[in-house]
Amino acid sequence: MLIVLWETAMISTSDFKTGLTIELDGSVWAIVEFLHVKPGKGSAFVRSKLKNVETGNVMEKTFRAGEKVPRAIVDRRDMQYLYSSGEDEYVFMDNESYDQITISADQMGEGIKYLKENINVTVLKYQEKIIGIDLPNVVELEVTDTPPGEKGDTASGGTKPATVETGAVVQVPFFVKNGDVIRVDTRTNTYLDRA
Repeated sequence: MLIVLWETAMISTSDFKTGLTIELDGSVWAIVEFLHVKPGKGSAFVRSKLKNVETGNVMEKTFRAGEKVPRAIVDRRDMQYLYSSGEDEYVFMDNESYDQITISADQMGEGIKYLKENINVTVLKYQEKIIGIDLPNVVELEVTDTPPGEKGDTASGGTKPATVETGAVVQVPFFVKNGDVIRVDTRTNTYLDRA
């Protein structure tokens, strides 16, 4: 009789690299940055910054050098956002198989505020469950509502709020006006330049 035991792939802290996903406390975390530290006294350790793939929360954690942690194998699929099918439901199409899936707002997290029809995103799945989406780092969006700049404002170099076509609010320079298309960094929610 043959018994097969499923074992989670374990990796050592010496194998850490930016973007690698690991499992901690039942959640999937991506390594944002890490540093191997060898103090004069005591044992070596790895200081890391981790981002929760589902919630976007960031935490710092210290591991012992050589400590083993379970690796989370995350399936990444390139998909195109098609349309919203109602209250908090969004339809995406797989770019290879053309299959359509529906994702709820809760599964998408903060990325929802930059969703624009026909935008390509990466849908993240872990153990057959959708855990989030990765947007392009930069998106081009039209400004739909922003107060007009006052004469002399540009000398101070300040910013004003602007609502873009997806409903997100971004701080923009005073010279940006309604109808302008701007480039926004989706990771930091910051204005980059006019398109």
